[in-house]
Amino acid sequence: MPQEDILAAKREKLSILQKEGKDPFQITKYDVTHHAQEIKDGFDSLEGTTVRVAGRMMFKRKMGKASFCNCMDRSGKIQVYVARDSIGEAEYDDFKKYMDVGDIIGVEGEVFRTQAGEISVHAAKLTLLTKALKPLPEKFHGLTDTDTRYRQRYLDLIMNEESKETFLKRSQIIKEIRNFLDGRDFIEVETPMLVSNAGGAAARPFETHYNALDEDVKLRISLELYLKRLIVGGLERVYEIGRVFRNEGVDTRHNPEFTLMELYQAYTDYYGMMELTESMFRYLAEKVLGSTKFKYGEVELDFGKPFERMTMNECIKKYADVDFDKVASDDEAKALAKEHNIEYEDYHTKGDIVNLFFEKYCEEHLIQPTFIMDHPLAISPLTKKKPDDPTKVERFELFINTWEMCNAYSELNDPIDQRERFAAQDKLADAGDEEANHTDEDFLNSLEIGMPPTGGIGYGIDRLVMLLTDSPAIRDVLLFPTLKSLS
Repeated sequence: MPQEDILAAKREKLSILQKEGKDPFQITKYDVTHHAQEIKDGFDSLEGTTVRVAGRMMFKRKMGKASFCNCMDRSGKIQVYVARDSIGEAEYDDFKKYMDVGDIIGVEGEVFRTQAGEISVHAAKLTLLTKALKPLPEKFHGLTDTDTRYRQRYLDLIMNEESKETFLKRSQIIKEIRNFLDGRDFIEVETPMLVSNAGGAAARPFETHYNALDEDVKLRISLELYLKRLIVGGLERVYEIGRVFRNEGVDTRHNPEFTLMELYQAYTDYYGMMELTESMFRYLAEKVLGSTKFKYGEVELDFGKPFERMTMNECIKKYADVDFDKVASDDEAKALAKEHNIEYEDYHTKGDIVNLFFEKYCEEHLIQPTFIMDHPLAISPLTKKKPDDPTKVERFELFINTWEMCNAYSELNDPIDQRERFAAQDKLADAGDEEANHTDEDFLNSLEIGMPPTGGIGYGIDRLVMLLTDSPAIRDVLLFPTLKSLS
């Protein structure tokens, strides 16, 4: 049947029902007593019991005096046996004529098992709760077009069980993160999204205008500087899970708005953050997947073994055969970059070149969980220097499956040093670096009040969900990913 005829037929059915005083859109509530999976799991105690379920009809087989359909709710599907003698002739006629696959129905009836062995509900009453005016995709082919899946996530969730499972698991992951941190006496807080100075990360911010104050403001790119203010205020252990916004490209691991978690703990350092991270990732794998060993694609990852630790320079020496501990100057580093066909900017220093070497030669080898430690000072403006080597900082990134999973520091709490670092960032911004930080006077004021020694870390939640749900792209774990407008 042509699409326009299908749409017309659905509206005609609705019109008839409305004329007969059976308008489903006039129904305001339906008291649900059980969900599909709950009935299946508890069949032994529920057999013969009257239940009320509600959901979307995904299947319908019309026969003579008895028919079958099913009802899909958030937990899954359950079969419904619809007999004329049970629900009445008029209601049975309405079911056959006016209720279609895609409609939302309420079912009241007894739990039983059919002769074929399927747990079902023997309907005593059927209620049409919502008339779907557009058809679902054809059931045998489902919804496979990725652009449609991302743009019409509601259809994707209806048609693709694995997609729904991904987002249920995402919710579980975030719940278990909170449980883990609550067990370590952290408190969850909220900080501003609209800020005058978007600092705490190397990224270009989105900008907007605040009409009431007649001020230009930015969307935050990080949670860091406000959470550190709370450490100054004496809260000691804080975390936030929230959206941040970075005006950058879109690919399989990046989306301009994404979910970040940052936490800060007073009186510890980056080694304390390593212990917390390793413990939390192991805890999440056990709680969400039931095992510390699991597969991402064809790769088996093992969170049960101690995570490897390696300095950035050790990693570069291992995979690029270049020892930056023996490189004395920026010019020498740039010469090495030219020799290895690595592009760089004129304002780049040795520290920037080290990072470019790491990205080119090392990341692709970091499959099993590996802490990469002791980054160059030049690329870490908010981090404490290593006491025995002030050209490096007490920082690590965790890499799994070649991805950077988190970034952590022994936080810089020296306001004099921090002001100098901000000044260096301001010069980079003046030289054309759109991702440089800018001096934040209020943050410096908070450091002058006094921040205790602190460990801090940021986790990309979407990337973590990708890993634990075996999802190939960040769009698969964002309910509504950023897409170019069709208009």
